[in-house]
Amino acid sequence: MAKKKASKKSEKHSAPVIGVVGMGYVGLPLSREFCLGGAKVVGFDCNSKRVKFLNSGRSPIKHLAHEQVKELISSKKFRATDQMPQLSKVDAIIICVPTPLTENREPDMSYVINTCETVSKYLRKGQLVVLESTTYPGTTKELMKPILEKSGLKAGKDFYMAYSPEREDPGNKNFRTSTIPKVVGGIDKASLDKSLEIYKYAIDTMVPVDNCEIAESAKILENVYRCVNIAMVNELKTLFDKMDIDVWEVIRAAGTKPFGFQAFYPGPGLGGHCIPIDPFYLTWRARQFGMPTKFIELAGEINTDMPQYVVQRTMEALNSKKKSLNGSKVLLLGVAYKKDIDDVRESPSMELIELLEHKGAKVDYNDPYIPVIPEMREYNIKKKSVALTAAMMKKYDLVLIATDHSDYDYKWIVQNCKLVVDTRNATAGVKSGRSKIVKA
Repeated sequence: MAKKKASKKSEKHSAPVIGVVGMGYVGLPLSREFCLGGAKVVGFDCNSKRVKFLNSGRSPIKHLAHEQVKELISSKKFRATDQMPQLSKVDAIIICVPTPLTENREPDMSYVINTCETVSKYLRKGQLVVLESTTYPGTTKELMKPILEKSGLKAGKDFYMAYSPEREDPGNKNFRTSTIPKVVGGIDKASLDKSLEIYKYAIDTMVPVDNCEIAESAKILENVYRCVNIAMVNELKTLFDKMDIDVWEVIRAAGTKPFGFQAFYPGPGLGGHCIPIDPFYLTWRARQFGMPTKFIELAGEINTDMPQYVVQRTMEALNSKKKSLNGSKVLLLGVAYKKDIDDVRESPSMELIELLEHKGAKVDYNDPYIPVIPEMREYNIKKKSVALTAAMMKKYDLVLIATDHSDYDYKWIVQNCKLVVDTRNATAGVKSGRSKIVKA
């Protein structure tokens, strides 16, 4: 059942003030849609530098332009702050914070817990609290609710609670936040109704479900589905390579069937904030019910092994030219986790750099969207993007395409390098110099 966004004109007189916690890849685009829909937004972030950046009219993420943020600030419908007591002044609090994994591949809920602890200090009657961060089924009621009720207020009686998973896809030009149908589940009917009333300012189509657990599980299912199917084609890639069969051509041929087949594509490993992480939230939760999740765990093993496979293919490519990886100069193209974005979260390029350097290679990288690799939870790779020139390319023994950015001229790259390992089929349209190309 879909619920369409109400007209902006009819809602102007009662437009709510929305507090969005977390001004990143999810929170900032969502804030913009609320403002465009007629609501006012206070963007909360504990990073004071990011707050100043936003209030100066600049965007910290590539797919939201500086001009778009400047327009929000100029309209006086949006402002960012690191002053958490202002949470008490908004009508709804939407939490968009990270939910990563620990080193043991268990859910790290510290960001959600800390945010809820803060919210509980300033929570007031009649407010709505919604979690958008991907998590395991049961989080909203079992983890968040007790923390928020430390305020002395009771969920479902004094304040509303709901879960509505983010569905951001940075770089996807076919959809924006407002046009992606939004699943919403409340802890009770009143909370669901309140959530739908609030989200209609930002989202065109809403999908109400019976409870929070269904909404939480739906998000997990979406990403498990992709994880498992990507693992399947990654495994087929390694098999077909031994059989001297091009997996990309196999997928292209299979994709001509007009029913019963959806194409998934192999790569150097999984990246981003969803697919490498979310399935393990379910495996962790399943263990609490004494249930193994063999499909998910096997898919995770296959996808996790892909960087190792790419390095092995890189070694074989160099060996074919009577060179060793140890001591070779390697240029890695692309450190973003997918094409045409500036997001490095969980990018397989980080592991590729570490693996290559561990084996003695001298590694540089180029990425038009990431001039410097930022420090991350698991990696602190202090490298800057090098310039791409014909003279520079000839200095490297091998070019490794890890991210197939549209900005790259692959014909020129093949023409000016000695050897290419292509993990994304980016060189498919290059006719000359095929002998230089090795797919991985």
